[in-house]
Amino acid sequence: MTSLECTRCGATHSPATLINLCTCGGILYPRYDLAGLRGKYDRNEVKDGPGTLWRYRRVLPVRDEANVISLGEGFTPMFPARRRGPFQPYTDLFIKDEGPNPTASFKARGMSPAISMAKELGAREVALPSAGNAGSAAAAYAAAAGLTAYVFMPDDTPALIVSECIAYGARVYLVKGLINVCGKLVAAGAKTRGWFDLSTLKEPYRVEGKKTMGYEVAEQLGWELPDWIFYPTGGGTGLVGMWKAFAEMEALGWIGRKRPRMVAVQATGCQPIVKAFGEGRSDSVLHENAHTVASGLRVPKALGDYLILQVLRESRGLAIAVTDEELLRAQREIAETQGILPCPEGGATWAALQKLVAQGTVKPTERIVLFNTGSGLKYPELLPREAPVLDPNDPKVLDAVV
Repeated sequence: MTSLECTRCGATHSPATLINLCTCGGILYPRYDLAGLRGKYDRNEVKDGPGTLWRYRRVLPVRDEANVISLGEGFTPMFPARRRGPFQPYTDLFIKDEGPNPTASFKARGMSPAISMAKELGAREVALPSAGNAGSAAAAYAAAAGLTAYVFMPDDTPALIVSECIAYGARVYLVKGLINVCGKLVAAGAKTRGWFDLSTLKEPYRVEGKKTMGYEVAEQLGWELPDWIFYPTGGGTGLVGMWKAFAEMEALGWIGRKRPRMVAVQATGCQPIVKAFGEGRSDSVLHENAHTVASGLRVPKALGDYLILQVLRESRGLAIAVTDEELLRAQREIAETQGILPCPEGGATWAALQKLVAQGTVKPTERIVLFNTGSGLKYPELLPREAPVLDPNDPKVLDAVV
């Protein structure tokens, strides 16, 4: 890593101290000496690395190996979809399953380098707003690093995730309001209490962990990128991170100029990116009264909205919203046909693909990657729970089995 570069004004900053945003308010990206690495960092080198995102160590920010906090995150499986049921027409469809990550979601990817860098640069306390999985990941990695984590969550966050954060020793506070309200409390505490703010894209290093999804998609597909990537988009760090990864890989000489068309998938009850994209805007407007059962999609205005919209347009991609009913149906279809229990956000990508195929926008014969960003087990309240109760003493007990 050579510097931190502002994605708005282009100003550069030193990576040697803790920092959040540029002075202009823009998001900072870590930059590397990719020209110097080209020809010296061969893509075949990564296959001998660890089975985690740290296999791409030379394009990740931590300088001192002793400061790397890893719980086994990344290098998650990517399965070719089994052609049965509604998946039958799809000949080259893959599901990238982030559920096997530590704390059962893709959020572990971002927290590994973010907490590692916070430790390396001297932070002692970190804080963030979270709709769920980012909070539990931050709590786990802070525990492993010996840091104190403050997690502010909407008061209707799934109870399991709240309990998970508490179990890791985080100081958890439930807030009357959505994640943007939680974010205001974190920002105030960062000023008055000295916490380091780990909010999505408000520090430079969570995106570095998320970008490794792009490296993995390329590696797992033999260094050929797909035609389409469908990504559930709340804060959007994964989507913009993958786009950053593709540029880095081209600069390293690992891939060519081909890029996938990126699809940002949101819920109809919270679709600021979809609306902004449709209106041709360069940023989004706060989505009032945001609501969806997919808590990871309930982000009424993303800090990185201008980057998300830029990626969608550069990739000739799309933004699309699906209803809660559609994403829950799609979640069941994936589970019943693929043996993967996705989170509702992951279900949203399958629902979106079906819509775009029905419209003729996407062909089922194209190479497509759907991202499931976490395990459906994190949302037990959304899963079916009723089953017949059998009396083993009833001589006709099996007559009730159909």
